[in-house]
Amino acid sequence: MPGLFSAHNGSKAARQAFKAQLNRVYCWYTVGFLLFVAVLAGLEPLGLPRQWIGLSFLMATVGLYAAIGVMSRTTDAAEYYVAGRRVPAFYNGLATGADWMSAASFIGMAGTLYLTGYNGLAFIMGWTGGYCLVALVLAPYLRKFGQLTIPDFLGERYGGHLPRLIGLVAAILCSFTYLVAQIYGVGLITSHLTGVAFELGIFLGLGGILVCSFLGGMRAVTWTQVAQCIVLIVAYLIPVVWLSVKQTGSPVPQLVYGFQLEKVTAKEKALDTDPGELQVREIFRQHSQSLTDKLANPVAALAADRAAAGKKLAELKAENAPVAQISSAGKALANMPRTEAAATKAWLAAKASADLKSQPLNGMPRHAAQFAGDPNGTAKEREAYDTSRRNFLALVFCLMVGTAALPHILMRYYTVPSVREARQSVTWSLFFIVLLYFTAPALAVLVKYEIFTVLVGTPFDQLPAWVASWAKVDPSLLSVVDINKDNILQLNELSIGGDIIVLATPEIAGLPYVISGLVAAGGLAAALSTGDGLLLTIANALSHDLYYKMIDPNASTVSRVTVSKMLLLMVALIAAYVAAQKPADILFLVSAAFSFAAASFFPALSLGIFWKRATGMAASMGMLAGLGVTFYYMVTTQPWMRDMFRVTSPVELWWGIDPISAGLFGVPVGFVVMVLVSLVTPPPEQKAQDLVEHIRYPHLRDG
Repeated sequence: MPGLFSAHNGSKAARQAFKAQLNRVYCWYTVGFLLFVAVLAGLEPLGLPRQWIGLSFLMATVGLYAAIGVMSRTTDAAEYYVAGRRVPAFYNGLATGADWMSAASFIGMAGTLYLTGYNGLAFIMGWTGGYCLVALVLAPYLRKFGQLTIPDFLGERYGGHLPRLIGLVAAILCSFTYLVAQIYGVGLITSHLTGVAFELGIFLGLGGILVCSFLGGMRAVTWTQVAQCIVLIVAYLIPVVWLSVKQTGSPVPQLVYGFQLEKVTAKEKALDTDPGELQVREIFRQHSQSLTDKLANPVAALAADRAAAGKKLAELKAENAPVAQISSAGKALANMPRTEAAATKAWLAAKASADLKSQPLNGMPRHAAQFAGDPNGTAKEREAYDTSRRNFLALVFCLMVGTAALPHILMRYYTVPSVREARQSVTWSLFFIVLLYFTAPALAVLVKYEIFTVLVGTPFDQLPAWVASWAKVDPSLLSVVDINKDNILQLNELSIGGDIIVLATPEIAGLPYVISGLVAAGGLAAALSTGDGLLLTIANALSHDLYYKMIDPNASTVSRVTVSKMLLLMVALIAAYVAAQKPADILFLVSAAFSFAAASFFPALSLGIFWKRATGMAASMGMLAGLGVTFYYMVTTQPWMRDMFRVTSPVELWWGIDPISAGLFGVPVGFVVMVLVSLVTPPPEQKAQDLVEHIRYPHLRDG
């Protein structure tokens, strides 16, 4: 194995021998992994505890990734930054697929489809379309240019340190935002597998990320990601196929998608008029009204609540009630808001939740409904329809352009031997990604059918064990409350977050726990693989573009790699700390990263390749303008960012566009600024213009 991971480019025969050796190694690896799962599946009926199954998956997979990292350790700059530019197209496609299929793709996408129905397809359309842009517009040309990082390309193409520095800042911003989401996913999965606290799970999983990227850079990350891609594809497909067979008898979930969607639609209509659901919705409506009354006079309402809580505690003590009841009443009094502002904030959040739960289907749209509202309804319904459709298209645009500009994805195409293999590896990437993306809509529908027909209507004292176990991991992700006291679970009494739909699918379907461990291992592989790529992107940008290119051009190879490793460790710890604060859901963090990447990089990269008149000053101003507009819109409209930056002005959406699609405004601003500034500033030096001609003409050739 050490010889495999340290092989160098040579003759065509040597490259073929290298590829044949890779085929053998990863074939045996796949067989070994499947045998490992089979052994655990055989031991489970014999009494192997669930905790041991979870620990086995965690230790085996993370241990394997760590072993690859140790065997791939290097201090050679070309190996550390671009894996020696010798990764075959097929394996680069696998590695890119793992790099791409992050916690958001593996964990969040099917959950979003479960919660939003048709509107969630914007993620699949945007991400898949983005890879077409990568293949046609950027990847082959960037590979022909031959630099090490995206800021490196900007610095060489546009000249001077300013474009490189702005590109460096933008790369760190979008990559760090994305990285926090991955580490959040690592903590969620690790805590589920081992039962440890979420915050401790973050740092346990972080070790798996660090050991690969820290020791071997891109070389270690590449071979680890190949292994991780195999794990996550197997882990994603097995439970969906199993669930499909259980419900329909067909092992091809994509083919039964429409059939099960019809059943879900029929069940939605039944739940609309179910007496228990109507009763629960009315209770939540009344709760919302009481909160509205409190918000009208928060000072008096807070005083009344405090008095009532104090009176209840005194009565329990006077009656010599059980210690547990007295303790609960004391905690309720102690946890009450202490100020009017805190009370108002808490009541607003509770009212928003109650308003959602007072709606049919727990506030979820009908799964097959294209958009909100009605194009043939009232003026208000038509406006809701138009706004929903605009947001759908805006999100598709941002994800598509953002995909084509993500630094950690584009860096993967620097690792192949030639331009031709760069194109081929994009094709392979799409193939592996499509395996998941064509399956996610079917998974969402199959899980929704299972919850609607099996879980809903179950007595509270007979709920499956997974409900309590997931509520223990994080009550914000799963909670149930018998609000109407009938001991029967209604849909609106269930609160379930999109981030656990995939991870809980095996338990929802009643499958053996070993499948739950397998899915968690797949989710962990997805989060670790993307986390590795993102960490490396940030550390390499800082060590190569800032330290080597701008601060110390005479730095030795060893010192550059050492600096990169030190920075990598610092960034990982900071990202882990931020993720431990649970700043926002995974999908928003990831989508924000796409908007940042789209607005800052796409205009500069595409014009830099296809328009030789584009100047360095124009690229710098375009990146700043696009990123600035995108960041401003998020800060003024997104609730979590408004709180972080203490924005108190009313939310004003531009054309009704949600903050998740802020890049819609930043990208055109970046293009306009770049074109206008380029036209009023002196043209680039002839060297830069010749460079563009070299990249584009004649038609791309290997070399």
